[in-house]
Amino acid sequence: MSTPSSPKKITWIIGLTCGILGIIGHYAHVDVLSEYSYPLLLTGFIVLAAGTTFKEL
Repeated sequence: MSTPSSPKKITWIIGLTCGILGIIGHYAHVDVLSEYSYPLLLTGFIVLAAGTTFKEL
């Protein structure tokens, strides 16, 4: 098993933004964000997980 690496800055920003938008959509009633809160949060987590798993991301 390889050791995790830190993701690139843009990967981290994209993952964090998706996660924050998903959380906002869950707790605040914003039509677009509330409809896609779970997929946004899941996408953010997957992007961050992929960024730490693969060195080139």
